Amino acid sequence: MTAKDIFKITLNLVVIYLIGGLILAVVYAKTSPIMYKNAVHEKETALKELMPDADKIEILGDWSIHDKPSEYFIAKKNNAIIGYIIQSHGKGYSSYINTLIAVDKDFKVQRINILGHAETPGLGDEVETESFKNQFIGKDMEHLKAVKTESTENIQAISGATISSRAVTEDAVRNGVDFLIKTLKDKGTDHGTDRRN
Repeated sequence: MTAKDIFKITLNLVVIYLIGGLILAVVYAKTSPIMYKNAVHEKETALKELMPDADKIEILGDWSIHDKPSEYFIAKKNNAIIGYIIQSHGKGYSSYINTLIAVDKDFKVQRINILGHAETPGLGDEVETESFKNQFIGKDMEHLKAVKTESTENIQAISGATISSRAVTEDAVRNGVDFLIKTLKDKGTDHGTDRRN
């Protein structure tokens, strides 16, 4: 193979990569706004599912857990505060478990929803089941603890998926509720709608 052949092959590869890159850039430019709108719609739907009685859900601010950017919200009905929603992340067995938590004005959990994770199918992914999520209803900070034994007082861990259970219960939910309590007490009874930086 001569230097001319090597130059020709290299030039052809560079042209192919440039064309491929240009095609990807055009596709991304066209689909990015659509993906953003879909993500916003999915989040709004998820928030409404967590607080179905609310007629208004507004963002209160931003926070970060495990270097994962998250948000927290205030839920109102007829301009009266009925609760709060916080996005949180728990460090699971093989992923961070993205979780939404709805609490009432007394910071008792009303509902949780798992937005995303990459936990082991058939084990860790059981955190998405209604039977696991329903255990959180009415729990306060003292009872947000995953236990291996059968319990109605605390959260019963999923058999074979204790790490994932603790990631949701103690890392995502408990830390999220704790952050809400501390942050809203710092803001006083106002519970203003300024975003935190």
